[in-house]
Amino acid sequence: MTVGVVMLVHTALDRAEQVARHWTASGCPVVLHVDKNVSRKTYKDFVAACSDNPLILFSQRHRCEWGTWGIVAASQAASELMLSEFPDVRHVYLASGSCLPLRPVQELIDYLAARPRTDFIESATTSDVPWTVGGLDHERFTLRFPFSWKKHRILFDRYVALQRLLRFKRKIPSGLVPHMGSQWWCLTRQTLSAILEDPERDAYDRYFRRVWIPDESYYQTLSRLYSSNIESRSLTLSKFDFQGKPHIFYDDHLQLLRRSDCFVARKIWPRADRLYQAFLTDQAGAMKKTEPNPGKIDRIFAKAVERRTRGRDGLYMQSRFPRHGNENGLTSSPYSMFQGFTELFENFEPWLTKATGARVHGHLFGPDRAELAGGQSLINGALCDNAELRDYDANRFLTSLIWNTRGERQCFQFGPADNQDINWMVARDPNAQISVITGSWAVPLFKSNRNFADLRKEAALLQKVESEHLNILRSVWTKARVRIWTMAEFVEAPMEPIQTIIDEIGPSNPRRLSEAPKMVDLTGFGQFLQNLKNQGMHPYLMGDFPVEQGPANMSKPNRKPYLVR
Repeated sequence: MTVGVVMLVHTALDRAEQVARHWTASGCPVVLHVDKNVSRKTYKDFVAACSDNPLILFSQRHRCEWGTWGIVAASQAASELMLSEFPDVRHVYLASGSCLPLRPVQELIDYLAARPRTDFIESATTSDVPWTVGGLDHERFTLRFPFSWKKHRILFDRYVALQRLLRFKRKIPSGLVPHMGSQWWCLTRQTLSAILEDPERDAYDRYFRRVWIPDESYYQTLSRLYSSNIESRSLTLSKFDFQGKPHIFYDDHLQLLRRSDCFVARKIWPRADRLYQAFLTDQAGAMKKTEPNPGKIDRIFAKAVERRTRGRDGLYMQSRFPRHGNENGLTSSPYSMFQGFTELFENFEPWLTKATGARVHGHLFGPDRAELAGGQSLINGALCDNAELRDYDANRFLTSLIWNTRGERQCFQFGPADNQDINWMVARDPNAQISVITGSWAVPLFKSNRNFADLRKEAALLQKVESEHLNILRSVWTKARVRIWTMAEFVEAPMEPIQTIIDEIGPSNPRRLSEAPKMVDLTGFGQFLQNLKNQGMHPYLMGDFPVEQGPANMSKPNRKPYLVR
């Protein structure tokens, strides 16, 4: 008793010949079906190359295309030839040209000899199939599919839609309960011959010709009629990604394949020389004699799927660029955004660096350039200070900066004159700590000594922009940690909020401030705001600011100034 191998081949014919000779070296006959899409000359050369081996035969050729009947017809033709030419075969193993035996062939022969009446074929009803991705379940058996899904996708979709509209349903042949599963099976001679010699085969074939992806349902359904002992699993290791596409195994998967203990694996990259060299051997003990257990490596594949679909927090890759709202973490680590602090305090950035140990940038999204920490023009990950490059995708600039500098807290300044494209992303980011002193943008205008008409126009624009930003920060969608003070209330008692901010930046190493940042001289600022009011512009974001405000006196925060109303 031996095992016969049916191989469906359409590419990498040199590898198919190598594997076929490996099977026959252990006495297993091989019937090769070569896709009719392969040129006649290439096919003849392939046949000639294998002609010296009497255990290698070639079946009638069919044109094979994914999801169509041709693949089933190919396996039927090859199986019929196998059963007629090799009467000693008791199990027929269906494989592809990209399949690779992982264990000595004799172990597979012995394994099947110990289970002479067991059919190994994944076979489950449509209600029990959890693995279909972007396709049809029960409808593949009740609708007609005359068009190729890959070559004529528009016709395929429109014809399906038309049948649904007309409520068309095909009649499933009497006695059949549709089942689905992997196309890579290993059937006993008794079961396979019963399927191929069934008096109703013509009716079954006519029905399955218009079933979608019949190679995953033809044998899986009919074997239920004839098999006395089905083990619903495939002996071939075949893994699929989240899109339903098969994983390809490369040279660096050698140890992974060894751990699977499976007899055969697909798909193997044709140029994986190390894999073919390692596994195409019949040396005793090449792999452990144990029950095939692909589940041992399922955890690794699950991890791969998660890495591809979810990725790591704050890491964006071309292969899984996320849809809005489906990101796995907007950024990779906590960071702080300060609005209005550099305008209100002198040398705030170096003071904050000293107080927190964080990397403190200036206005990263300033109109002229990205003000990177220390005046750098280039930072980790080759991010430069060029404003045009940064503004091509401001959100990705920020997420890349935080990812490239992970392990180090990043702080940056922001204001209404900066690029506002990042507002919503930062507001939605739980990693963001946002501290805003509203109205501080007016301090540089106050100090500028420019034409007052121009100042009033710019102040109105900046106030409008900041007001829109504040609406975002106060929205129900905001997940960042946000603190907002009017300039008037912050100036009145600055030490407590500053200490709170510092503690949040470094909660594991809280620091008591021994030196506060120096506030700019605000003498006459209240009158400046009153002048804006007198000119018809209402600067309301600063709060009730005193008309007579001298230099900040932090030791006496509770004085009672006259307030502008």
